[in-house]
Amino acid sequence: MIDIKNHIRGIPDFPKPGILFYDISTLLADADAWQVTNGRLAKVVAPFKPDILAGIESRGFLVAAPLALKLGCGFVMVRKKGKLPGPTIAHEYALEYGTDVIQIQADAVQPGQRVVILDDLLATGGTLNAAVQLFRKVGAEVVGAACIIELNFLNGRKNLDIPVETLVNYDE
Repeated sequence: MIDIKNHIRGIPDFPKPGILFYDISTLLADADAWQVTNGRLAKVVAPFKPDILAGIESRGFLVAAPLALKLGCGFVMVRKKGKLPGPTIAHEYALEYGTDVIQIQADAVQPGQRVVILDDLLATGGTLNAAVQLFRKVGAEVVGAACIIELNFLNGRKNLDIPVETLVNYDE
């Protein structure tokens, strides 16, 4: 039995002093551990019966795209402003200091489609909540979210009004 947590490395003081960064590149580099991770994500995401899996830039792309292929769903990229070609729909959201903007392509999802949003890590839930609001703005039904990692001590779930599934939890 593979323990996914054993394949995630902690990098202290990245991107700034005092932050412990949970790096999934070591998980991605181990074919067996990555296959198990995708299988476990498929088990928790499939019951949502999604039409579309949305990945949040950029590690969320790595999580959502192969899972969409595995589950037979479409895949949509949630990107920072100015990164997508063609007409886009944007959502501005508050950060600790200032604001940020995420976008999807205007034709990426149709009203009523069932969307599950994926990322590598759930921390404060701010970007994930912004993605939920963005998809609701275009009439999608956001039925859930899934992440490989959850930092329980940051209480990100409190900022979300959808079901969230995670595979690995850190309490400090």
